[in-house]
Amino acid sequence: MIQHRLIARARKVIRADERLGAALMYGSFAAGEGDAHSDIEFWLFFDPKRRPDVDPAAWCARIAPVNLLLLNEFGTHVALFPGPVRGEFHFATTADIPSVGCWPARGAAVEEMVVLDREGLLRPVLEALPEQPATPTDPADIADLCGRFANWLVLALHVTARGELLRAQDALAHATRHLLWMARLAEHNTTHWLTPSRAAEAELPAPTVAAVTEATPAALWREGRAHWRTLLARAGVPEPAALFAELDALAGGRGPLALP
Repeated sequence: MIQHRLIARARKVIRADERLGAALMYGSFAAGEGDAHSDIEFWLFFDPKRRPDVDPAAWCARIAPVNLLLLNEFGTHVALFPGPVRGEFHFATTADIPSVGCWPARGAAVEEMVVLDREGLLRPVLEALPEQPATPTDPADIADLCGRFANWLVLALHVTARGELLRAQDALAHATRHLLWMARLAEHNTTHWLTPSRAAEAELPAPTVAAVTEATPAALWREGRAHWRTLLARAGVPEPAALFAELDALAGGRGPLALP
């Protein structure tokens, strides 16, 4: 697999770069879930005094030829290696290592993540993190999660009625993500909580997968309502009856914002 060769080369480049104080690999390959479609992903912690001398394009090119290097909207450098294979690289400094402690979880075993730790600063920060993120357990937090699903769904309905179909698609994407979180909680399957769509076809019920694939307000509401009710019953919390009635009417083709 080309990703394994790229990872091996990245590890070699990291260990040979004396400007680096620490480095870690994260993501699918660190978690043992990588396949031929997965990215390679690294955090690179340089000496603060030497970081200004680092050229991300030249650094990535030491791993393999780079067809394109870009800075994404989250401030991460993404290299598109031949394949194409995505490589995500965070060019940080050792002063940023404490910020790793703010991650919700590390997602993999420490031994699989640590590539370099010259001064022993990185490992204890990673060890203090849980391997998997905490999921909502408090009834109020679960109610908020379900409420956010409804919020995005209602927005999608209104902008659709206004004729803003592209904006509606954006709102439905947010509603879908919250539906997947609701489904994972309802099904007691929170393994991929941070990216709830990952492996959803294998881990979530077929009706949920079908609703997300259809991606219409009516389909999302019918499936979201089912999971919402499951979560409410488990928490002993009454459903918002008036809102459910309105959305049920829309899903049934009644009212000014009737769902298609």
